[in-house]
Amino acid sequence: MPSLPIPPQEAILFDDERLYVCLASFPLTRGHSVVVWKKEVPDLHLLSHEEYEYLMDIVGVTRDALLKCLNIEKVYLMYMDEAKQVHWHLVPRYNEKGANILMHEPRETHDFSLADSLTRTFHIASNNVFTSTPAQRRTATNPRHSI
Repeated sequence: MPSLPIPPQEAILFDDERLYVCLASFPLTRGHSVVVWKKEVPDLHLLSHEEYEYLMDIVGVTRDALLKCLNIEKVYLMYMDEAKQVHWHLVPRYNEKGANILMHEPRETHDFSLADSLTRTFHIASNNVFTSTPAQRRTATNPRHSI
């Protein structure tokens, strides 16, 4: 993969043949997570429709896990393509409003103690999402809040 760091094993929340989800090594806030597409793909528009839907389902499951596990109301989703590799940042918002969260200075962390509880919550949320059909997910009023 181009220029993306390899996360420590203890930071991994989910890993399959297409992508992985991990806690950020340089988080903006506690719980800052990254969903990374494994195959070299420099931009979202180059994913097939099916790949994009799968990626976004995992982003949604990660968001739900963060909301539930951290007991917060907002998670910012950020897609930044400077690395020329498809990946999403999910940044929990605690007691701030608006874009102030982006003013935080990322600091390296080696504390991935949140990973165990987030992984458990992630697997519960993913079972809820992946046991329904795509049509059921699209027609549900708010499918992401069924954790």
